[in-house]
Amino acid sequence: MHEYTSTARVWGLSCPGFPEEVSRARRWTRDILRGSPFAEDAELIVSELIANAILHTASGLDSGSFHLAVAVSAQVVAVSVTDNGGTGTAPKAEHQDQDAEHGRGLGMVSAIAHRVVIHESDGGHTVTAELLTDVRRGGHPC
Repeated sequence: MHEYTSTARVWGLSCPGFPEEVSRARRWTRDILRGSPFAEDAELIVSELIANAILHTASGLDSGSFHLAVAVSAQVVAVSVTDNGGTGTAPKAEHQDQDAEHGRGLGMVSAIAHRVVIHESDGGHTVTAELLTDVRRGGHPC
């Protein structure tokens, strides 16, 4: 984090729900977190959350979109993806068989992140994955 900034910094990116936007969002996240020990984990989380939004919600429809937010503070790097909804159920981590080809993304995000929070709204769901820094050992998010 910049030496003159003592509060959280937040970046936002809205994209159409096209599969090729996943790589764009990964690059964007990587650029924001360049030099951070959390960059690779955050990039993987972004990839999984956006892929889920595109595959399982109205975000992947012709006029669909998703919103990505990255928040960085001295205590946490938080990645949030908001989808367009269109499903009757909230996202959830499912325990899949080792050979399963689908349904393991949110479980993987839960294994990487320190905490995953799912918020429901009229327009869809927001999934936030938090990577906690360990400031006691001198860890810095950026």
